[in-house]
Amino acid sequence: MIEFPNHSRSYDQTRRAVRFWGHDSALEASFFIDEDALRRIQPDARPDESGLLSAFDCNRDVICAAAAKVYVRGSRGSYNLAATDF
Repeated sequence: MIEFPNHSRSYDQTRRAVRFWGHDSALEASFFIDEDALRRIQPDARPDESGLLSAFDCNRDVICAAAAKVYVRGSRGSYNLAATDF
């Protein structure tokens, strides 16, 4: 079962996405939620780094729940969350 105890996140300008991490026992998985997904969750989010990080922080529980649904143990090193996941 994946958990998200680490509240670290960062903005990846190349992907225009927020990166965060989940842990399944000793395994770590990277997740990216793109700008379109963040704006679907929070339509009034500013489309800059600060705005997208703020939208992520305000909606962390919803985002982590969606990430847990797409996670398959050991399947990949990273997962992308898109607007269709919400």
